[in-house]
Amino acid sequence: MKILLVKDVYKLGRAGDIKKVADGFGRNFLIPQGFGVLATEGAMKQIQKIKAQAEIRRSSQNEELKGLADQIKEVSLTFPAKAGDTGKLYGSITTQDIATALTEKVRYEVKRQQVDIQPIRALGEFTARIRLTMDLVPEIKIIVHRDGESVETVTERAAEQPVEPAEKAEKPKKSGRKAKEETPATAE
Repeated sequence: MKILLVKDVYKLGRAGDIKKVADGFGRNFLIPQGFGVLATEGAMKQIQKIKAQAEIRRSSQNEELKGLADQIKEVSLTFPAKAGDTGKLYGSITTQDIATALTEKVRYEVKRQQVDIQPIRALGEFTARIRLTMDLVPEIKIIVHRDGESVETVTERAAEQPVEPAEKAEKPKKSGRKAKEETPATAE
């Protein structure tokens, strides 16, 4: 099914683009939500008008949110979490947690759909992208540290982390099967 986009759709296209999408996606989401219309001959004649209106709307949104984007770039969020000895969390830091914390810091409602990161399941430093508009996507720094520890220990561990895999690579590993086979042969 060919759809003429009326509004910008993340990961699909900008207003005025003609996209070929799955029938169900077009019928059940794009058209009812007002993001697009069927690409008929009548709709094709309005492409220039739709593009011009979208460009005006996009530029005004970018101007409004430019100050907010600059403010968000400077934000660093820290989350205390319970974790095991290996650094894996006993839960996860989700996009909802990040959106709520960011909303409290910048006093602007950020929805969880705007936060572009997979759930965090380990201690350390991470970077998340916040989609304000299609053009404004500032990045924030997220630090997850163990409950009761200071944030500095996490940053120290992050600096030491690249050294550890090299040390592990030097030690030869024996598989369990070969180790069992060698033991009876030496006993005889």
